[in-house]
Amino acid sequence: MSGLTLTAGLSFSGGFTFTEAPVYAAWFGGGGGTSPLYVSKVDRIIFATDTATATVRGSLSAARKYLAAAGNDTYAWFGGGAPGNGSRVDRITYATDTATASVRGPLSSARYRLAAAGNTTNAWFAAGAPLPSVSTVDRITYATDTATASVRGPLSAGRYSLGAVGNATDGWFIGGGPGYDISTVERITYATDTDTASVRGPLSVGRQTQACAGNSTDGWVGGGTFPVTSTVERITYATDTATASTRGPLSLARQFFSAAGNITDGWFGGGNVNPQPRSTVDRITYATDTNTASVRGPLSSAIAGLAAAAGIQ
Repeated sequence: MSGLTLTAGLSFSGGFTFTEAPVYAAWFGGGGGTSPLYVSKVDRIIFATDTATATVRGSLSAARKYLAAAGNDTYAWFGGGAPGNGSRVDRITYATDTATASVRGPLSSARYRLAAAGNTTNAWFAAGAPLPSVSTVDRITYATDTATASVRGPLSAGRYSLGAVGNATDGWFIGGGPGYDISTVERITYATDTDTASVRGPLSVGRQTQACAGNSTDGWVGGGTFPVTSTVERITYATDTATASTRGPLSLARQFFSAAGNITDGWFGGGNVNPQPRSTVDRITYATDTNTASVRGPLSSAIAGLAAAAGIQ
């Protein structure tokens, strides 16, 4: 066997630029426990190191719970909540997340127990309390977020304690109250958002106070209801007139919690169980979603009534 003879070396005339891989994370903000009842704290979960306890970052501008959040790769908008000014919207800049969130233009009306979904340019905040519940949908345009949110076409009926999930083109608003658990799922098509939301296939059972996360093709709805449950259902967007399918459960039955995720996994954090708050974080791996969700590192404290969004640190 003959060997290789190298008669010339390699020369590099230009340099290489190396950039760090993006750090994907979720920010869980607001909520409360038994003491204090309301908090402004924001916790960050780094997805790649999710067995560690979440780190405390800069706070929201005011302590509140029962709020909602949506965002893109660089910012998150946390809107509504109680007590106090329930139309308040805060923006977290992920790259400088140790700073206090900045106050942006408000929602069109004060409310709590609302839900939000969004894409890279806009967020839709829908429904909520106080009683009687409302069907109002507000749209925040990220590029002009100091303006008051614009009112769009409503949901088909007023409700609160609902969940939401979305992709680049549509948002699904899921379940809720008042008074009894609703299985209704409605879809807002962003490009025609002045229309009333269209009713799609229902959940397999009515539920409220649940948490939702998803990717471009499916949404996962976990927990909630009275009495509290650990059940997870999956909505497949392409066949959203069908009844949602039951998947593997959460590790713990709970309500009044929140979730955020990326294209492969969803992290479900916080919540309470009759009525003690919890710090538990479960991860659902979408590709193996018939398994029980895996317990990851906890939030920094036991908390319920919080909101969450995900992006790049």
